[in-house]
Amino acid sequence: MSADHAGRGPDYAARRGALRSLLVENEVDALLVTDLVNIRYLTGFTGSNATLLVHSWDMRNAEERTVIGTDGRYRSQVVEQAPDLRAEIARATGRRIVELAGEWQLGRVGFESHVVTVDQHRGFVEQKTGLELVATPGLVEQLRMVKDAYEVEQLRKACAAGDAGLATLLERGGLRPGRTERQVARDLEWAMYEHGAEAVAFETIVAAGANSAIPHHRPTDAVLAAGDFVKIDFGAVVRGYHSDMTRTFVLGRPSDWQREVYSLVVESQRAGRKALRPGAQAGEVDAAARSVIEAAGHGKLFVHGLGHGVGLRIHEAPGIMKNGTGTLLSGVAVTVEPGVYFPGRGGVRIEDTLVVREGGPELLTHTSKDLTVVE
Repeated sequence: MSADHAGRGPDYAARRGALRSLLVENEVDALLVTDLVNIRYLTGFTGSNATLLVHSWDMRNAEERTVIGTDGRYRSQVVEQAPDLRAEIARATGRRIVELAGEWQLGRVGFESHVVTVDQHRGFVEQKTGLELVATPGLVEQLRMVKDAYEVEQLRKACAAGDAGLATLLERGGLRPGRTERQVARDLEWAMYEHGAEAVAFETIVAAGANSAIPHHRPTDAVLAAGDFVKIDFGAVVRGYHSDMTRTFVLGRPSDWQREVYSLVVESQRAGRKALRPGAQAGEVDAAARSVIEAAGHGKLFVHGLGHGVGLRIHEAPGIMKNGTGTLLSGVAVTVEPGVYFPGRGGVRIEDTLVVREGGPELLTHTSKDLTVVE
């Protein structure tokens, strides 16, 4: 996508064109898209009920038989958001689109088998359209892994809202002994809204004291106390794109063990970021960070993968984990988030969102990773 087009918005027709190339490779005449996030990626439509048929026959005229279905609630919205596509209005959008594919005698039609339920598939088959329905999972997700210029710009904005929200929380004294995890979480979320977030990316994690040793602790009325680690994992959404960042703080003077474990996670995170490059294997990136923690004798306390893709969903491909497969490409947006967790005592996680680039990854989350002591 050109820089000019990035300024105007996504080139949905180009995205569908790229998908058609995958359809040809997979020997299907069309793809039935039922995942709403994938439909948004391919068309811009954001309604809660939709089915999309992307046609691959005769590439010159394929757009003429690429059709989006939705119900009457979205009659105006679909015209506004997807003006270049034929729209079919029906409550049972999937059945109507499958019916059209049968009328057009498309033959082999792929479907998102990782999304379509058994009952939905049975309903499509029972329509007796003469179509051969072929399981073709993950084709749109394959395209979504590599972000275009527009997508990276939205990720930058989402990360900036997170950075600014956290800075505002700290400036206002929102992180201090005597407050509860829930109070800190709600204040941080509101601060992100103040700085341009349209939604929060997921339920904000604020984990204090022993709770910081729980990787995905949900905020409670637990009261923050002097001497606590406080782990905060949070993100913002801008135009559908998610940010993800974790920072760990100490309330009051840190003990020796807190300094040691924090320094270890910083070193591990630095090694993981350094390993991010086009051509790297996902498992190799995880190993680069994990080996630092293992060498310190704490390998069993790093209990999750190193990171994940991020974009229109907070967790998407690729997965960067111990047994992760696949090669990273330039333009892939991922997190790097090692952690060390001492059960019943406390833990540290440090996480950034980055974009894989030649010459080194582009860092999108800019809050300092130095040990921050909150008095």
